Amino acid sequence: MHKLVVLYPEPEDRTAFIEYYEKTHLPLAAQLPGLRSWRYSTDISLDAQGNPAKYFAIFEAEFSDVEAFRVAMASPEGQAVAVDVPNYATGGAITLDYEITGGN
Repeated sequence: MHKLVVLYPEPEDRTAFIEYYEKTHLPLAAQLPGLRSWRYSTDISLDAQGNPAKYFAIFEAEFSDVEAFRVAMASPEGQAVAVDVPNYATGGAITLDYEITGGN
């Protein structure tokens, strides 16, 4: 299993981020070929000291393996997803992808 995680710092406008993300960006992401599952949240909890989290939102996607992930991101759908990020993520986006090596 290969996972993609996208972390979003605080945007300029939370409401605009959520509206665009849910109505435009997530439907694009859902079309990625080989995508097995995905989930997201814009409700990140405070840290242990009660401070706001460093990130406003998180997105997770799972693919069968690294090759499926690479094919998805190189596809026209993957390119459309990548090009769309600046349209809503005014705080930027941090992406991580990795092979899952353990757990239940």
